[in-house]
Amino acid sequence: MASFPALTHVAVTVSDLTASIEWYTRVFGAPPVLDEDEESGSYHHAVFALGGGTMFGLHAHTGAAPSGTFDERQVGLDHIAFGCTAAELEQWRSRLDELDIAHGGIKAAAYGSGLSFRDPDNIALEFFAPPG
Repeated sequence: MASFPALTHVAVTVSDLTASIEWYTRVFGAPPVLDEDEESGSYHHAVFALGGGTMFGLHAHTGAAPSGTFDERQVGLDHIAFGCTAAELEQWRSRLDELDIAHGGIKAAAYGSGLSFRDPDNIALEFFAPPG
């Protein structure tokens, strides 16, 4: 049997696509490579190309959506982590500070170190460095 395949993309549903595209463009440092209505017409998506061939998509669905913001304690997505080294965590902390994006500081644990922050819909994001 082949090894389990790598993650290719993550897509999150957002409440304000325009605001989220602007916010993620600032965080990622580049605009989306795709910004269009999906051919079924049931949602619009903007897709960012990240390192390692990973894609990150923002979806805005047509029709009524539940109100409120994301909460990782509800069934569904908990958080999304972007891999980096321990040294890069320091750089990302500085970058989030430059962008005036609130974060929880770098937290170290036996399984690795992380820097948590949230997008405009309160979706939990993290830069994560595995141990040593």
